[in-house]
Amino acid sequence: MAALFPMPQPGSRPRRRVVAPGAVHLADWLDADRQRELVAACRGWAVAPVPMRAARVPGGHLMSVRTVCLGWHWSPYRYTRFAVDAGGARVAELPAWLADLGRRAVADAYQDESAGAAYRPDAALINFYDDTARMGMHQDKDERTDAPVVSLSLGDTCVFRFGNTDNRNKPWTDLELASGDLFVFGGPSRFAYHGVPRIRPGTGDPAATGLTRGRLNITLRTTGLTG
Repeated sequence: MAALFPMPQPGSRPRRRVVAPGAVHLADWLDADRQRELVAACRGWAVAPVPMRAARVPGGHLMSVRTVCLGWHWSPYRYTRFAVDAGGARVAELPAWLADLGRRAVADAYQDESAGAAYRPDAALINFYDDTARMGMHQDKDERTDAPVVSLSLGDTCVFRFGNTDNRNKPWTDLELASGDLFVFGGPSRFAYHGVPRIRPGTGDPAATGLTRGRLNITLRTTGLTG
């Protein structure tokens, strides 16, 4: 993988936006070279050792996004080392370079090098959204730690809804996450409800990402699990 630097210069959108305490949006954080590298890596992770699949929730229906995991396999609503609902293989390890990217993300979002150095992600969830995929309002609470979640966007722009920590209802903030954007949420916002009510088809730039359609979202987490 290429070096993490240099990061791209700010574009026409606000470079940094604090959406809520502990929740920070950095626009255009990934340059085109890094975006293409991440998309290429996602393509490899999507086929082996565990295939990308739509998870089935306890109520019985399949999620509209398709997911593949690194480090730990997530199936609603637990983590395991083996893909118990997708063939049973052990999931691929989380690459050190991706964990390093997560540390850089936390340091940049919080403008705090020590916060970045302390970040120790051990799992990644990679979600693919086609034109009709959605993600309902939910909390990321299957982890046994309150370490921040790092979210990287690739491909088509989405409307990202970031809510409160009490329930799925208002107040919430809708913002657009475009390809290359970074969103980090931790601290008081770590367990805020959030979701993706819509994708904006055709807004991605295939030349910049190598992704011809849809949206890829990579989220890095610290599970707090061992073994």
